[in-house]
Amino acid sequence: MAKKVVCVVGLGYVGLPLALLCAEKGFRVKGLDSDRKKVALIARGKSPIKDKELERKVKKLRRKISASASAKDALQDSDIIVVCVPTPAKGSKPDLRPLKAACMSIAKHFPAGKKPLLVIESTVYPGTVRHVVKPIIEGKKLEAGKDFFLAHCPERIDPGNRKWQLKNIPRVFAALTPKGKARGLAFYKKILNAKVICLANLEEAEAVKVVENTFRDINIAFVNELAKSFEMMGIDLSEVLKGASSKPFGFMPFWPGPGVGGHCISQDPYYLIARAQESGFTHRFLQLAREINNSMPKHVVSLIMKSLRSAGIKPKKAKVVVLGLSYKPDVDDSRESPAIKVIELLRRRGVNPVSHDPFLLKMSNAKSFAKAVKNADCVVVATHHSQFIKRLTPAFLKRNKVRAVIDARNVLDKDGIIKKEILYFGIGR
Repeated sequence: MAKKVVCVVGLGYVGLPLALLCAEKGFRVKGLDSDRKKVALIARGKSPIKDKELERKVKKLRRKISASASAKDALQDSDIIVVCVPTPAKGSKPDLRPLKAACMSIAKHFPAGKKPLLVIESTVYPGTVRHVVKPIIEGKKLEAGKDFFLAHCPERIDPGNRKWQLKNIPRVFAALTPKGKARGLAFYKKILNAKVICLANLEEAEAVKVVENTFRDINIAFVNELAKSFEMMGIDLSEVLKGASSKPFGFMPFWPGPGVGGHCISQDPYYLIARAQESGFTHRFLQLAREINNSMPKHVVSLIMKSLRSAGIKPKKAKVVVLGLSYKPDVDDSRESPAIKVIELLRRRGVNPVSHDPFLLKMSNAKSFAKAVKNADCVVVATHHSQFIKRLTPAFLKRNKVRAVIDARNVLDKDGIIKKEILYFGIGR
């Protein structure tokens, strides 16, 4: 029996791990991406994403994945098509252009006679699969439930997380028709070692993802607002949250920081807000959470300026070092990173900061960690890479004559740094 052919559309942080997993599970895998450099790297057995596990798997499975920038070549003979393209927000408005473009390519180069399962994994607002995706595909005289089977399984992935990986994270799923449901469940149950929860309709499945990430956004906004007020009250919020976390029920800790980044948490609330507005409802609470989290880079800059004033240093002459450019630790993803916004705001204030990120050296203006930190007037921990936490000890900071530290992730030894007579400012500390 011939192997089923899976075509993964979009080979980024979601699509590439999915393509690799499908190859591991015995499918014949094709990958489609408009980025020819990315396609060429995968063809040579090299991962376009800086991640040791992905690098190992791409090298191992290179002969089991056929990557292409040609929709015609990639979609031909496909039994299952999984769309994993980005769905960003442009300002505060959902931007479905990448998804629409992918769907138009699928419709144009539809695998004739295959009656494929078409799964949208991209994060979308409720109603998108039924009212945006379906009409595009059907515009080529195809009929859902007859010529193709439409489903939605919102992606769940946490880059860099070694405990919760794609294969063992529970998923939610919904399909337009019973046959699509059966085929989709069979596919996901084959590739996953996790529960697949089937919901009643596409809209419920679409809502799951935006609710998950909006939940995180509003709780982060809560602690970020507490951080600002607790700084004024002289209360260490980190210690308060540790104390509150001792309660075994009814409390879940979230931690303050320089803002919310990444493709999901900082973007998905806008999808829910926009869809609700179409229905005549205004999510004031969600909008406020977005405003609070978007204000945090500015708050970090205010702490930097405060530290320089306290040290008697003029900002335009100061050596300010921003450590970390990615939105989360130990990954090379800088999308919507608050660190980038901090740098932009500093430049507007006449400060030309030094930046260093071992995962994003091409974006860094300092390639060496040691040279970046030495004789710094102010070191800003914008991203808590594990190697930063390990190296930025009080003794190291003192030895390198660092005068002030902005611990925007609250990961350093506050008391030890203060004992070394180095100015310390955390978020909510």
